[in-house]
Order: sequence, then C-alpha cells, then structure tokens
Amino acid sequence: MPLADLRSQSVMRTGDSLVDHLNSFALLPRFTAGIWFFSPAASRFHAKYGPDLPIEERLEIAASLEGYGLEGLEAHYPNEINEDNLNLWQQFMRDTGIRLVTVIPLLFYDADFEFGSLSNPDPAVRNRAIARTARSLELAQELDCDFSVVWPGIDGYENPFGLNMAQVRHRFASGLAEAMDRAPGMRIAFEPKPYEPRGRILYSLTPEGVLLGQQVEAMLEADRNRELLKAGHHLLCMNPEVGHLLMGFEDTAYALSWPLSEGRLAHTHWNSQPLGNYDQDLNVGLVSPEQMEAALYVLKMHGYTGYFGLDINPERMPVDVALKISMDALRAACDRINNLDHARIIEAAEDPAHHRGFLEAYMIRARAPESTTLPPLSETLHGAG
Repeated sequence: MPLADLRSQSVMRTGDSLVDHLNSFALLPRFTAGIWFFSPAASRFHAKYGPDLPIEERLEIAASLEGYGLEGLEAHYPNEINEDNLNLWQQFMRDTGIRLVTVIPLLFYDADFEFGSLSNPDPAVRNRAIARTARSLELAQELDCDFSVVWPGIDGYENPFGLNMAQVRHRFASGLAEAMDRAPGMRIAFEPKPYEPRGRILYSLTPEGVLLGQQVEAMLEADRNRELLKAGHHLLCMNPEVGHLLMGFEDTAYALSWPLSEGRLAHTHWNSQPLGNYDQDLNVGLVSPEQMEAALYVLKMHGYTGYFGLDINPERMPVDVALKISMDALRAACDRINNLDHARIIEAAEDPAHHRGFLEAYMIRARAPESTTLPPLSETLHGAG
C-alpha cells in the first residue's frame, strides 16, 4: 500500500466550514484486530480459561469474521508472524481478502529486555532491539502493510532515583530512528501507555508521543525518509489505545486531538476501561460510552479515515462474539455521531455563553430511545442565556 496521506487531518476548520465538513464527511468504521487475543492470555491471578490456539486456528476464527466486517489483522514479530510461517499468512490473505495491516516488533517480552529494549543501557541488548524493530519494518514493507505499531512496554522504570532520564529517552528515540532508516519509507504508529508492566513507561501519554514523533523525525537521515518529511508527511505517527488513555487519566477526545492536529493519527486501538484502573481491555462501549462518542466526534471533525483496531481481552466469552459486540458498538456509535445536528452543536460549542446547557440536553435526547418522550429542548433550556 502507498503511504497513507494523513496531512488533511491537521486542517483546522471552524464555523460554517466545520459544519459543512461534518455534514459531508461520514465516519465509517473499518475494523482490524490483534491476533494475540484470539488465544487466551497468561494471567498472574488465574489459570487460562481456554486452550492455547496455534496461529492456524486463530486465522480460521478471523476468516469467519470477514463477512461481519473484519478487514485486517495485526501481529507481532517474531512470535506471531515470522519467516517460518510467512507462507501461512500470505495464503490466508489471498484466500480471505483480510489484510495484515501491521507487523509489530515484540520489544517487551524477552528476558533479554529485562532492563529495556531500545532504551537498554547495554549496547548489545539495545542493538538486538534495534535489529528486531528494523526487521519488523522490513517485513511490513514486504507484506504491503500500512505501518508498524511500536509499544514500549518494558522501556521504563520503577525507581526514578539516579536515573538519567534524558539519556534513557535519547537511547529510545535514536534507536527508533536508526531502525526506521534501515527501512526507509515505512511508518511507525507509536502506542503510549502510562504503566504496566513497568511502574512508569517512557513516552507514556499522548502529547509525549507527539513529542517523540518530532524528536525521531529530526534524527532520520535516509533519503526517502527526508523526502517524505519535506513533503509534509509524518513517519513517526501514533496508535493511541482507549484503555491506555484512561489508565493515564487522559480525556479520550482531547488526547486524540493531539496527533490529529499534526496529521499523525495512523491508527487507533479501541476497547473500554475503568478510569485509572489496570489495563482491562474490555469490549468496546461497555464502560464510559460518552467518552467514546466524544472521541468519535473529534475523529469526524478531522476526517479520520484510518482503521479502528480492536484490542480486547475476552476472557469469559468466545473471541468472535466479543469482536462482533465491539464492532456493533462502534457502528452504532458512528451512526449516532453522523446523524447529529452538527450546525446546532458547533454553534453551541463556539458560542457557549448563549447556549448554556444545550449540548447536555441535546445529547440526552440523541441517546434516548425513540419511545422516550421528553419535553422540547426549548422548554428544558427556558431561561438559559
């Protein structure tokens, strides 16, 4: 696939221009899923609730969801996709039409990475992490993927005392740049997370991910990478995950607006999450649906056309059922968002002094079943101003 052009995301619209865009642009979710959660994950606290499934059986489940709307899969290198099973993946894509959208370097699991991957102070370990990242990018290019997601789960600390934080961040950022220059033209979608498994993870919040993008791109040297940057494209982009945002007490809509405003939102990961809790990866829409709606409206404002990646942990139901529920939740929410009265919403948002209470009263009615009879808005808002 050619590099997706994200530059239009950063267009800033207001007033009638924004209303015209909201009325003409439909938010239409297209779904991907991580192959990792098709088999039960290990837990510190309980046995697995199902048998381990080989990649072949996971792909069979994914194939059954093609008619339900699953368009892509995501996989880690080298544990889920590698040189030995490449033919299996290629045959799956030919048979089903389901794409592999990303090859993710596994940078958080190996015992070698106990003290970090790209940020590791041991040059030999760090070089292994750089080589794995570069190979993941190369494999993504070979398979016509859109990007490689990078999640720095093991790069961080528990005890900050004495830690040269600036140097640790520099090792991580420069390691990413080195890997990207070995696979010129391939984009990274960075995924922040505030903690777990480390007590604190590097570049853990969304604005830090935007800052990382600026830092890494300033280090890129390959001719193709410099050409793309000169043309206004970004190569270190982002893949925010809803659960990770809420673990860090970020507001979902506000957080997504950061990479969107720079044209850096390459992908999104969706689930639901109790605010500030451990990473639960619940089905989409189960917790805080109002956060989901606000986030979707920001995506619509910026004309997001990327995939909606599903990153869930369905411990107590079949994975295909959980995926269908999550796809349904996003489809329904996007339909609600697309059919709102955008002119009235933007008027109220841009002139709040003369529309006190309107947005709350309006959204209550937008969420209400058709059988619910509520007083007219004018009656509810009488006296506001």
